[in-house]
Amino acid sequence: MVRRAPSGTPATVALTAAGVAFTQHAYAHDPAAPSYGLEAAHVLGLPAEQVFKTLLVDTGAGLAVGVVPVAGQLDLKAMASALGVKRVTMADPAAAERSTGYVVGGISPVGQKRALPTVVDESAELFDVVYVSGGRRGLDLGLAPADLVRVTGATLADIGR
Repeated sequence: MVRRAPSGTPATVALTAAGVAFTQHAYAHDPAAPSYGLEAAHVLGLPAEQVFKTLLVDTGAGLAVGVVPVAGQLDLKAMASALGVKRVTMADPAAAERSTGYVVGGISPVGQKRALPTVVDESAELFDVVYVSGGRRGLDLGLAPADLVRVTGATLADIGR
C-alpha cells in the first residue's frame, strides 16, 4: 500500500488532521504590496479587523507568536504581559522563518515547525470566522476563532492597538 503525502501547506495539513473546518482563499499576491495582511483583506473583500496577521516576538528566552488584526499593530507591552515576561521585541525575520518553516508574509499561526507560546488578540471573538495566513503569500484560511485558539494552544488577550 502506497501512502501519499498530504497535499497543501503545513497549516492546511494540520487543520485537516485536527478535524477543524476551514475555508481556503487564494489570491494573486502582489510582491509590491506594502502590507501583506492589508493586501489580503482588500483582495478578498474582507474587513481588515477580521483578517489577522501572525507576528513573532523574542522574549529573551525564546520566540512567541502574536496574532492581531491587520488593521492594527501588536502592542509589545501587552504581549509581554500576556506571556508573563518583562519585555518582548519583534523577532528577527530570519529567526521567525527558521522557527516556523514559513516565509515572512506567509507565516501561519497553524502548522509551524515548533509549537511556540501563542497569544491571539481577543477581538477575534467578535467574529464567527477569522482569516489567517494559510502558510504562503497569497493564501488565507477562514476558521472559527475558537478553533484557531484550540489548534494553536493559544491564549486570548488584548494585545492589539
